[in-house]
Amino acid sequence: MSKVNILVVEDESIVSKDIQQSLKKLGYNVVGAASTGEVAIQMAEEKQPDLILMDIMLKGAMSGIDAATEIKEKLNIPVIYLTAYADESTLSKAKITEPFGYILKPFKEIDLHTSIEMALFKHKKETELRKERDLLYSLVENKESSDILFVKANSKLVKLNTKDIYFVEALKDYVVINTANARYTIHSTMKDIQAKLSPTDFIRVHRSFIVRIDKIASIEHNNIVIEGDKKVIPIGGSYKDELAQKLKMV
Repeated sequence: MSKVNILVVEDESIVSKDIQQSLKKLGYNVVGAASTGEVAIQMAEEKQPDLILMDIMLKGAMSGIDAATEIKEKLNIPVIYLTAYADESTLSKAKITEPFGYILKPFKEIDLHTSIEMALFKHKKETELRKERDLLYSLVENKESSDILFVKANSKLVKLNTKDIYFVEALKDYVVINTANARYTIHSTMKDIQAKLSPTDFIRVHRSFIVRIDKIASIEHNNIVIEGDKKVIPIGGSYKDELAQKLKMV
């Protein structure tokens, strides 16, 4: 596993060197050290660190909060604030930048390590959620994806072609999407799932079942037999007429 790259932003030279030594001792890689907000922004763009330790009260025109604000606008890099000031006014200003943590100086190495690991974990999860959200937004906007569903399985999104779906079954507060080789249990309703499926290809045959029409092998005694003996599904009385209209019977 590659080392985590960290940028240190601290205007007190001795304190900065102490932090760098502690980071190296903890197994992190220090990609650089800045003493001003302007240099911090420049180094963040050049080095692309995994995390930035940012002193709030920097000397010069730009504070650590100002630097973190600009970095947040330009780069997706988590920032942890270093501060000897815990007054409400300073913290209120810092909160606006949504940092991934605060470390009060002086601090112990265990506190530094814990804060960094928690920040990296939180940032990773937020990035995953953002990617998932952006993907879902793109799918909504992409009309050509009507024959594709993305279902959440084992904490990831799995692309599912609707032509591979045999039937969908209601299971209390969940629905189960059944394919030839897999079952996907998702938190949804039959109404929502039906709205996402093409009415040309799918039909609801029971309050608890939606089937893909071309997967129907036969109909026997008010039951649908799914292709390949996958399932015998009952036909609800209120769904018989619509099913008859959909099927090409001779």
